[in-house]
Amino acid sequence: MPTERKMKKRKLKYLVFVFVLMMISLLYVFGLKPIKSVFFDEYYLADEPVLAIFYKNGKVSAVENGNVLHYKAVLKNTGIWSKGSFEEAMKDHDLLITVETWLKGWSGNKNVLQEISGGHFDENIRKLGEKIAASKHKIYIRWAPDMEVPAMEYPWQFQSSAYYCSTFNYFARKIKQYAPKAFIVWGPSGYPGDTEYWPGNKEVDLASITLGSRSEYNLNVYPRDKTIPAMLKHKLHRLRFIDKPVLIIKGSELPAFNFQQQWLKDQKNYMETFKSTVYSIDNYTDTGETKPFRKHLKIGVFDPNRKLVAQNFIQVEHIFTDWGEIQRGDFEKKFLEVINRRHEPIVTMEPWREINGTEDRRVLTKILAGKYDAEIRKLFRIISIAKSTVYLRWMHEMEIPIYRYSWQSQDPVMYINTFRYFMQFEGGPGKNVRKIWGPAGDRGSIDFWPGDDVVDYISIAIYGLPDKNITDPAKQETFRAAFERKFRRMRFSDKPLFITEFGVKGPEEFQDKWLKGAAETIKHYPQVFGICYFNLQDNPKAWGSIKAPDWSITSNSMRRFADALKKEL
Repeated sequence: MPTERKMKKRKLKYLVFVFVLMMISLLYVFGLKPIKSVFFDEYYLADEPVLAIFYKNGKVSAVENGNVLHYKAVLKNTGIWSKGSFEEAMKDHDLLITVETWLKGWSGNKNVLQEISGGHFDENIRKLGEKIAASKHKIYIRWAPDMEVPAMEYPWQFQSSAYYCSTFNYFARKIKQYAPKAFIVWGPSGYPGDTEYWPGNKEVDLASITLGSRSEYNLNVYPRDKTIPAMLKHKLHRLRFIDKPVLIIKGSELPAFNFQQQWLKDQKNYMETFKSTVYSIDNYTDTGETKPFRKHLKIGVFDPNRKLVAQNFIQVEHIFTDWGEIQRGDFEKKFLEVINRRHEPIVTMEPWREINGTEDRRVLTKILAGKYDAEIRKLFRIISIAKSTVYLRWMHEMEIPIYRYSWQSQDPVMYINTFRYFMQFEGGPGKNVRKIWGPAGDRGSIDFWPGDDVVDYISIAIYGLPDKNITDPAKQETFRAAFERKFRRMRFSDKPLFITEFGVKGPEEFQDKWLKGAAETIKHYPQVFGICYFNLQDNPKAWGSIKAPDWSITSNSMRRFADALKKEL
């Protein structure tokens, strides 16, 4: 029989085996990084140094190496542990502390924003605030950066922008409660769509951008900007609505380089060149602008096959044209037909194909050089003598990063200057013409905003398909979901909305249900002044090997939609 001593050894081995097995199981369930959070938080020196401070309305300066140290504070809802503590560093240095908040065992399906705003991190925030309050140096606190990048690098990405903003302000107020002298930094990467997450001026002292962030690198978007100056130009442009100094941070994915003061001077001089338009002080805002409310809703269609235009509730009719149609006289004929039907025309001017059908890939440069002045003059003459209101939409869907149109995927400043050139050409079109700026409403659309003085309405497009590979109609996005996302992206302008394109594919019963939801949404948003259905199949060339969606609806469906609008309004 085994001795008592051997029995104890066996029992000990068994306990060790069970412990190891449990640890392996936890690692499997939670992953290596989250299991670490069972025991501690982390504080460590980041490999993302602060390079410079840029302020378009003040000083710009490179930051000498070591003047501002950058630490990361990884707060988790489980405990405190310090590795390479910043407490010693802040005795002798200014610090940027990037605060990351993680949940125990995060697997992508828990909402860290909800946990923060619900107070579950309050004790962590208090301890952090009390530590940094002891410093006599400048302490910059940047919470949950890269929030706008559509990656899964952090648990606060792919979250509601409105919810992110409210949580950011909650965190900022808590930090200020314990460390009132701390500087709060709002930290987007500088990716398109960053200002959707702008939380407002009240709690923010500075903004930041990251050159070569890990989040963007994981999306394989580098090297999109070939040089550091190009990267600076695009990322700083996206913050033009925000009047705050900007910390410029080198991301961990960029190789080492010497940051040059001249790059900052060049960027500031560039912004000075367009300070009365693109970078006007009038662009600065807080959390958003109040849009006017409608008195009447205009109902219209794009219906080249004329299956819906005869219905008595149709007030607006959409037509598309290009240089060639103006040169040949085709546009004037189409325009007068709409006028004779006593409809108000929406004219979407697509400046690309000439009379021979050739697409002009350098159209923006050539417009500014005056090549198409004769066509613009002729267009304005035709639409300005009409006795009805005319809605003029120019160079639409410019923000979509594709090359369907020759004005897409272009430099935003070049686009803005071309838009302004057109709308102000020889004093602009007649007083009967309403100017429409027409993004699709996609990510980064506000980067192309041309200015209040050349826009009367903002147009957005809403279609059921969030992804062109979807074949099941029931998987299409609702009107409300698409609208609310795009509406928020327009919050920096006080202009009303005109939905000049929208549509849904599928069986008539499904289309009717989707359209009923659209009517209900419009009821809740009086900022929408008009809506125009796209009653045609989309251009097959834009869909490659995939069958182009057919948005067409029956006249009965259109009438039911109009009745639902009248009922809702």
